[in-house]
This record gives sequence, structure tokens and C-alpha cells, in this order.
Amino acid sequence: MTPADQFLSEKMSRKLFRHSKKELTHFRTIWISDLHLGTTGCQAARLLEFLQATESDTLYLVGDIIDGWQLKRRWYWDQVHNNVVQTVLKKAKKGTNVIFVPGNHDEAVRQFIDLDFGGIKVRDELVHVTAQGKRMLVLHGDRFDGVIACAKWLAYLGDNLYTVILKFNQVLNSWRARRGLPYWSLSQYLKLKVKNAVSYISSFEHALADEARQRGLDGVICGHIHKPEIRQIDGITYCNDGDWVESLSALVEDVSGELRLVSWHDIMLPDRISNTIPEMALASSVSA
Repeated sequence: MTPADQFLSEKMSRKLFRHSKKELTHFRTIWISDLHLGTTGCQAARLLEFLQATESDTLYLVGDIIDGWQLKRRWYWDQVHNNVVQTVLKKAKKGTNVIFVPGNHDEAVRQFIDLDFGGIKVRDELVHVTAQGKRMLVLHGDRFDGVIACAKWLAYLGDNLYTVILKFNQVLNSWRARRGLPYWSLSQYLKLKVKNAVSYISSFEHALADEARQRGLDGVICGHIHKPEIRQIDGITYCNDGDWVESLSALVEDVSGELRLVSWHDIMLPDRISNTIPEMALASSVSA
């Protein structure tokens, strides 16, 4: 278990994370992506807590669920990663409509598109209709990433660099936690401060919004860039559900059809201020 997973003591965990069935937070739909199971950066313990504390009619796994890129380099898989997989399978068995949309890190699963395994449907992309009748394109989003499409070797290089940054982040935040300081993300800071990174994110978001517009849809829901967001782009609702490496975020739809971002903190520590999702993302909410 990583230092980030040990952010709270066992005593506090037992006190805060004991959820009975009556206490489950219910949503019409939940979207999660970029779990990166199989890496030390995956905050699997908190992901497991989130999954056990929530229920939904439909659960979308929007790509990069298992990190095949990293597992090819170095095998890492502990019991809590198994528990996450078993929990998802249990949800499917109990009637949750679980849909897996593979991403670039688990692209090997794309050979099984349109097949079902253990109650989990594998789909390349699909259109989700909200309770309000809005039609949302659901896909991972990697094919709209120019780096992935045109220079995959550069994507692998960037992935290695990101892994190094995450390891440094774990050490840094372990130190911050011991001093009672909130979580702080170096990679998110760099994304927001480096001009080229900001331009890359904006181009990605607009490309996906354009795709939804061309198909005559109301919006798009994706993952891939690890930046939770809900915003309007020229009349199209763009939603990114974030990740479970740093943001610890999910996109949810309530029974009325409202889409909003939630974090692990919102579900597990509702009385505390969340420090994982940027303030702008936390405030994002849209009716769709």
C-alpha cells in the first residue's frame, strides 16, 4: 500500500469508513476512469472505499482501468487491487449495469469489444441517455489525443515521466500528511502552470466537444487526461470524470438527471473540505 493510501490511520479508517447497506449513497449513474490498477500510483484503498459506499443503476468504467503499460514493465498487484475487481464483479452480479469502455492503457481489452464477461459489457463507445433525455457520448478519449495518435513512443515517454512525478508526489504528501497539511498535486500544478499543457488540455476538450456536435449529441463524457471537469463548450456539455491516481473523482448522475463531479472526500468525508479536486472542478455541476 502506498504512503498516500496510509494517509489516514487505521483507527480513523474504522471510524469513518464503516458503511452499512442503509448508508450507501445511491446514484442513477456513476462514471469512473483512469484507475490504473496494477501500479503503485493507484489509490486502490480509497477507490475500494468509494465503490463500497456507493451504488448505482449503471456503472461506467471509462478506460485505463488496468494499466497494461506498467504491468508489462514491472508486475505490481496487491490484494486491494483484487478487492476492487471483485467488488465491481459483485455489483454486476447483483444487478448493476456495468459497462467497460477500454482506454489506451488497457487497449488489449479492445479485442473483446461487444462481448460480455461476468456480467460486464465491453464496448468501444456508446451513447448514454440521462433521466432528462440528454444524449451523451461516452468514450475514453485517447484517440483524440494527438500524441497517442501520431507518436505513441512519446506517450510512453510521458507515461514514464508521469510515474516518476507520482512517486515524488507520494513522498512529498506523506511528509505533508505527517504535518497535518492537505494533499497537494505536483502534476496538477504543472498542468495548470505549463502553457503547452494547458493548450493540450484545451485542444483535447474542444476536439471531443466537436465530435459530439457532429453526431448531433448533447455532450460527451470521457477520461484520459486526469482532469475532472464539467463545462459548456459552444453549447456542448463536456464532462471528464478525472482519475483515481490523484483527483480521486467520479462523475455521477442523480435520479433527476443532474450531472456533477464528486470526490472520495465528498462521499467518505462529507463534512470536510476536499483538497483533491481543483476548486473549479469541485464547483462544476450541470443539468443534462
